[in-house]
Amino acid sequence: MALDAELMKAVERLNYRVTAGDLASLAGLDVKRAEQGLLALASEAGGHMQVSDAGDIAYVFPRNFRQVLQNKYFRLRLQAWWSKVWRVMFYLIRISFGIALVASIVLIAIAIIAAMLALSAAQGDNDRDFDGGGMVTLPSMWIGPDWYWIFLPDTDRRYRREQAENASDPKNQMSFLESVFSFLFGDGNPNANLEERRWRAIANVIRNQRGVVVAEQVTPYLDQINTATTDLEDYMLPVLTRFNGRPEVSPTGELVYHFPELQVTAQQQNRLSVAAYLKELPWRFSQATSGQLMMAAGLGVVNIVGALMLGSLLRGGAASLGGIVGLVGGIYGLLLAYAAGFLIVPLVRYLWIQGRNKAIAARNEMRQRRAEALNRLGPKIQEKLAFAQQFALESVVDEANLAYSTQEDLTPQELAQADKIDAEWRRRLEGH
Repeated sequence: MALDAELMKAVERLNYRVTAGDLASLAGLDVKRAEQGLLALASEAGGHMQVSDAGDIAYVFPRNFRQVLQNKYFRLRLQAWWSKVWRVMFYLIRISFGIALVASIVLIAIAIIAAMLALSAAQGDNDRDFDGGGMVTLPSMWIGPDWYWIFLPDTDRRYRREQAENASDPKNQMSFLESVFSFLFGDGNPNANLEERRWRAIANVIRNQRGVVVAEQVTPYLDQINTATTDLEDYMLPVLTRFNGRPEVSPTGELVYHFPELQVTAQQQNRLSVAAYLKELPWRFSQATSGQLMMAAGLGVVNIVGALMLGSLLRGGAASLGGIVGLVGGIYGLLLAYAAGFLIVPLVRYLWIQGRNKAIAARNEMRQRRAEALNRLGPKIQEKLAFAQQFALESVVDEANLAYSTQEDLTPQELAQADKIDAEWRRRLEGH
């Protein structure tokens, strides 16, 4: 069975002694996936099971279990190596767009200068009579005493001050070349882990309620709720499936939801901090500083203006020139496409973000309203919560009161008891 990297991280965060319910609560994992993953990991990494008198199971892992696995499997060593290589490769990809921008500007500027000089020289003596001796006036935007600012953008006092103001936020600490990539493509989906956050929050709510909840306590973390069938509470089915829960019916026909696996923990738990509702983060255009974004946009404008000027010179006869002008003329289409795309892509992305953020704000508002409705605690909700209390429980697999552990040799009497508990445990797994 393939080992689960997410599960291994969760085991380390839980100090190497866990239950399936602990993992479901910490990482929002499916209970079945957590149980099967723990069995596979314990088998491959030399972990042990600890079983309480009630038949609840905790898993204990050696602190060096990753090293044990890497020594055992070449694939895991290869994954660790590739993770390091990919970080370097992705950094090179990010800065390549900034390098391409600077290279494009420099190449276009050189080609323009060479073309203007060549065309001016080709006009001969007649032109010298009119232009004052053949002097060529070059656009000041290309050459100036501060040309090095392209490579050292943060030397400007204003930019240094802005960077100092944002020094506490590591996300803002990117080089200019990285900020060009950020200007073009942004910095990724801020809600890439939304589903993990959703299920972790729901599991923690269930944990805080000692393993039993009413639907109204879960709805602030859900999206797809059909208002036409709200009274049927069909939206709770994915929650029941993920955390192996079951509905309980009150004498008045109301439903509460009981999750036995989430009532079991490897150690006493304090009340977990959970947001009142699931809040999606708005998309940001870029995490680069405003100075870096202005600089990237400014260079983009310089690049497109230069490309258009070069195109005019090529149409005016410079295309027949050889050397650097001929070389740049051969790739002019590519340079023009890059220059145009450099400004079009961020503009389209900006407009797309505006629409996306409006939808995110609407979903956040909807979930917030559900949380506020729960806080009002109407008579119906109070009645269901009172009924739920009879199922509330927290079971701690205490190392001082174990029925048996696979770390120790058992007496014949203990072995008989262990076989009985083990049979019950296997029956539970087969029931999934």
